[in-house]
Amino acid sequence: MTLDLTTNDLSHAVKADREGVWHHLSQHKQYETTDPRLFVEGKGMRLWDANGKEFLDAVSGGVWTVNVGYGRESIANAVRDQLVKLNYWAGSGGTIPGALFAEKLLSKMPGLSRVYYANSGSEANEKVYKMVRQISARHYGGKKWKILYRDRDYHGTTIGTLASAGQDERSMQYGPFPEGFVRVPHCLEYRKQWDVENYGERAADAIEEVILREGPETVGAIVLEPVTAGGGVIVPPKGYWERVQEICKKYDILLHIDEVVCGIGRTGTWFGYQNFGVKPDFVTMAKGVASGYAAISCMVTTEKVFDMFKDAPEDPMSYFRDISTFGGCTAGPAAALENFRIIEDENLLDNTLAMGARMVANLEALMEKHKVIGDVRGKGLFCGAELVADRATKEPMDEKKVAAVVADVMAQGVIIGMTNRSLPGFNNTLCFSPALIARPDDIDKITEAVDKALARVFG
Repeated sequence: MTLDLTTNDLSHAVKADREGVWHHLSQHKQYETTDPRLFVEGKGMRLWDANGKEFLDAVSGGVWTVNVGYGRESIANAVRDQLVKLNYWAGSGGTIPGALFAEKLLSKMPGLSRVYYANSGSEANEKVYKMVRQISARHYGGKKWKILYRDRDYHGTTIGTLASAGQDERSMQYGPFPEGFVRVPHCLEYRKQWDVENYGERAADAIEEVILREGPETVGAIVLEPVTAGGGVIVPPKGYWERVQEICKKYDILLHIDEVVCGIGRTGTWFGYQNFGVKPDFVTMAKGVASGYAAISCMVTTEKVFDMFKDAPEDPMSYFRDISTFGGCTAGPAAALENFRIIEDENLLDNTLAMGARMVANLEALMEKHKVIGDVRGKGLFCGAELVADRATKEPMDEKKVAAVVADVMAQGVIIGMTNRSLPGFNNTLCFSPALIARPDDIDKITEAVDKALARVFG
């Protein structure tokens, strides 16, 4: 650790944090009697707090973001150099890093051809929703305005994206919400809703049932995570995505893939949907695009969708009348370009597959040892272990005990996550998303800490 802070500096910062900062996802009553934790430095996958304690970060910045690890001087230098040259121009115009990153990004996404810049995953998803509604108004006479979303999926924090939240605790107390968002069933086979062999196809057929109930002429799009993240780390069963694609084509429904978590290598491919052979109409991304070194999100779409907004140039209402102020910042695409170079040059996609396989194998070994692990699932370095009180009945483990495991692991100097205020009664999955640079000893240290924590909490 190289940061040199005096005791007075630390004391002042902690006091300033306690008295002035409103932390995310936190009940602040605790900070009346305990100090908030301040992180002061990161290098690779290690973090140090204001007290000098070292942590191994197995959640990439807490929310699946720091994909290439901390302390990347080349990204910082790329951002600094760009800011000195030109820090900003509104998205109504263009910039060199914006143009060059769009070119790079689209080279990884065959079939897609247009990039719209914004600054958060929530905002990127909102852009799609607005496009779907404008397409409805201009090309379908106001029909095909409904947007389907899936139980357990999550798409953002705004009122619009919370209207499409399949996690009831996320949206609780924030309604009423905009109309036209319709839920379809989840596809988690471990908690199956149908007793069939081809579970993936059956779960997708449930989407068609909702479409027929609502009326195909009213449904414009469906938004899905390629692998459900905060809803329990759910990899769709075999046959699911192929059937979803068929259904979308059959009923002329736009397919929106939310890659905010899965994108940029997390599953071992550039994008999660590329594991399943689907061809989306919209793809949104944020977190790992620049690995947290600058704020950036992207909405990517096809030329067919793009053309729908330039077919009537004489009509002043025909184009996409939207802007994202900070989508014009040049730091984001400058950081993203260097972030992509690192992933390519260091072969981090291959590393993600290898280390993801190691993590799943380690977790499955823990499952043999600890009966509280009911299911292990994941894709690449995006893994989950669902804890249960009874394997036979699959009764979910009490979330306070799941939180106790996370706290014990934290005390050992390793940071993991869990489903958090998402699913009433089902916040029982441990979540792992280490950086794509993880090495075998990192993976082993993470699972060894979990092993010890499970033994202490459950005996």
